[in-house]
Amino acid sequence: MSTSDRRSYHHGDLRAALQQSALQLLDAEGVDALSLRAVARHAGVSPNAPYRHYRDKDALLAALAAHGFTELAARLTDAVAHPAAPGADGADGAELAETTAAMARATVHYALEHPGLFHLMFGHPCIGHPEVVSASDAAQSVVATHLAAFVPPEAGESLKIGVWALVHGLSVLLLGGRLGALTPDRTDSLIDAVVHTLLDTGAARTTPRADR
Repeated sequence: MSTSDRRSYHHGDLRAALQQSALQLLDAEGVDALSLRAVARHAGVSPNAPYRHYRDKDALLAALAAHGFTELAARLTDAVAHPAAPGADGADGAELAETTAAMARATVHYALEHPGLFHLMFGHPCIGHPEVVSASDAAQSVVATHLAAFVPPEAGESLKIGVWALVHGLSVLLLGGRLGALTPDRTDSLIDAVVHTLLDTGAARTTPRADR
């Protein structure tokens, strides 16, 4: 590509273009195929352009993972505010189950839409980067804050871990095709059933807070 063929971006637009190209490559080819040069080529800019925003590949990966957790936090917040099937009787137990299922669906849907990014967010060394830790904590805080409104503190932490483990495990199984070819509706039904099972087990059974 000649210099005249390369696209010209304003400073902020360049970062956005690089991030979009990196996300597309990540989901299409995986983290191992991602490089600053490949991102520049995909974005149609000079090979040195990414270095204006990212020191190296690790910095790029950390920024992508942080972006993923920020988007996930927004989806979790929306899921709590607008669960698809709110409890008809308005009871705390029903509301907890339905909103927790809504958060689980939001997380699994995000993983299925962005498989490469999901694997990066939950399985790459960059998750220890301060920027990623901060964004991850913010996403987890949405879950923890919601659960704290329904269950005592001593039960909330274990339930939060259980929910994260559940959605991560389901996402990995679905991405790997281990559960067969499921329709979107069947996937959501499976998520809902597993969440209700988690909440109904002896280990996760909780008593709604008396101060609600």
